[in-house]
Amino acid sequence: MAEDSRPSSLAFGQVVIGPPGSGKSTYCQAMREFLARLGRSVAVVNLDPANETLPGPCALDIGELVTLPDVMDSLGLGPNGGLLYCMEYLEANADWLRERLRGLRGHYLLFDCPGQVELYTHHQALKNVLAQLAKWNFRLAAVHLVDSHYCTDPGKFISVLCTSLSTMLHVELPHVNVLSKMDLIEHYGKLAFNLDYYTEVLDLSYLVDHLASDPFFRNFRRLNEKLVEVIEDYSLVSFVPLNVQDKQSMRQVLQTVDKANGYSFGEREQRSLEALMSAAVGADFHFSSTLAVQEKYVQSQDKAVEEEVMDL
Repeated sequence: MAEDSRPSSLAFGQVVIGPPGSGKSTYCQAMREFLARLGRSVAVVNLDPANETLPGPCALDIGELVTLPDVMDSLGLGPNGGLLYCMEYLEANADWLRERLRGLRGHYLLFDCPGQVELYTHHQALKNVLAQLAKWNFRLAAVHLVDSHYCTDPGKFISVLCTSLSTMLHVELPHVNVLSKMDLIEHYGKLAFNLDYYTEVLDLSYLVDHLASDPFFRNFRRLNEKLVEVIEDYSLVSFVPLNVQDKQSMRQVLQTVDKANGYSFGEREQRSLEALMSAAVGADFHFSSTLAVQEKYVQSQDKAVEEEVMDL
């Protein structure tokens, strides 16, 4: 592919990834509206060929190039194989993507990606597309959305940690893991520990012990211990809680992402020595904000006991 000899200006954005149903399209539209209120020129780019009903305005749609139903009908592939083919087709036609993105220069871009986990853990097509975007001077951060209610199930949370770690290592972008749908976090059960235990991924041995209380998982204790060792040895995974209907929550995620992709240090952003130093040394602690989120969405054990007493 011939490279343009003229240097192009930097463009910033987010690559929104995650499993099906984690709220990627909803996040993109909510973040688009939030950024627009802040005065940023923002555009949503749909890279999901299976996404036929977009929840909001979309400046660029992969459906103009290829759609999943067409691939399945013409090649006789299933949904998973068809989606992989679509991403490989996008990679082969990267010139089409580059030409369409030229018209969006000067915009902050939100890439709404497919929900197939294999694309982010071991398949190369989407990774290569993102690498091309980096060569075209797009400074992107991966925003990996995960349903927050998985925190209520120790086994599923360990699985989420493994998937998040694998995605971080494979995609090779600045990475922000997000616990989405915080307003539904206890919809399927109660948290065994405080919320910061899950967002900061603290000592996971307690989680293994808690998991061993289940007779089914007791037989897999050694396997869980080894998985936890891998996660803790890398020490990369942490989460930012999010409720798209909460402006403070959206602002917290945006600040984290802007530091990850470098937007905070661009010419359009007001900078201060304190902000630069806190980002450089990693001194931006989120304990107080996480505590506020817990008080808002997680019912405390003391409150539950008081309610039981009142009922009696």
